[in-house]
Amino acid sequence: MSDVIRLTGTVLPAGEQQELYLSGGLVVDRPATADVTTVSSGGWIVPGLVDAHCHIGLDQHGAVDRETQERQAYADRDAGALLVRDAGSAADTRWIDDREDLPKIIRAGRHIARSKRYIRNYGWEIEPEELVAYVEQEALKGDGWVKLVGDWIDRDAGDLTPCWPAEALNAAIARAHELGARVTAHVFGEHALRDLFAAGIDCIEHGTGMLPDMLDQMAAAGVAVVPTMIQLENFPEYAEQAAGKFPTYAAHMRDLYERRLDTLRSAVEAGVPVYAGTDAGGVLGHGLVASEIQALTTIGMSGEQALAAGSWAAREWLGVPGTLVPGNPADLVVYDEDPRADPGVLEHPRLIVLRGRVC
Repeated sequence: MSDVIRLTGTVLPAGEQQELYLSGGLVVDRPATADVTTVSSGGWIVPGLVDAHCHIGLDQHGAVDRETQERQAYADRDAGALLVRDAGSAADTRWIDDREDLPKIIRAGRHIARSKRYIRNYGWEIEPEELVAYVEQEALKGDGWVKLVGDWIDRDAGDLTPCWPAEALNAAIARAHELGARVTAHVFGEHALRDLFAAGIDCIEHGTGMLPDMLDQMAAAGVAVVPTMIQLENFPEYAEQAAGKFPTYAAHMRDLYERRLDTLRSAVEAGVPVYAGTDAGGVLGHGLVASEIQALTTIGMSGEQALAAGSWAAREWLGVPGTLVPGNPADLVVYDEDPRADPGVLEHPRLIVLRGRVC
């Protein structure tokens, strides 16, 4: 194959028929004399998909070996997810950065959780007086993000409760921002959210506890939510598993599940930024980004809005160019039909190009 490859088709988000030329991992201007190989004609060309909540390096028991990490990364890539925000991993996946055939990962370091209040072997389990130090540590190790566990079941209370006092959050999030890192937090319920918003949190994962009077504040501050729609389907199972010992928690999880679509639809209507993330790497497998983008249409997002939330808009949010213009990364997926009209098309990519190379 020549040094320059060519594609033609309808390029999104502009929706215009174009020729694209790729060389050296970038979109380039039409070459004057170079030998060009055409690899795709027609179809719809989409900037590489984004899984904005993923855990390459984890399974349900904790960190996994390199061979498993590689399989996870390939599964995401082959589904079209060419950019991943790794929302907490106990494994060192930096070696993936040297692989031209694997997705780009933007890391949030390791989860920071309260002692004995998170999944075993996943995160640092600490007390509030340690929070600033651990946030600083993970901010320096990550790629511009830090991940907190904002609420979890408190066995004494028998329900979800906030993991951190307001004073600790204020200091920790301020320190992350001083270091140039954004902060996101796992939050299922309602009660941890107000302190997180007051402290300047940048993003909420799951967000099933968002209340109507919080949404305008979120929208005004640009606080995003990554709802992990596929993961929310596990709430009834979590409730059933806990019902015998923690009936209040079980009832709470069922209630959050039953109103999840209304909660998230209200967030969309209020203008809260919403992005696609699968939560792959725990109980869920990798390569599910197409299903997650489709699920966003159940909370009032149009097909184009949902696709943007898992492609060009998500890329820009994460600091990566989201359009296929000269000088930008040559990461794209080609589909036979318009995925804005039918997001189910995303399940069947015709061609995947990562860093200018056909996968």
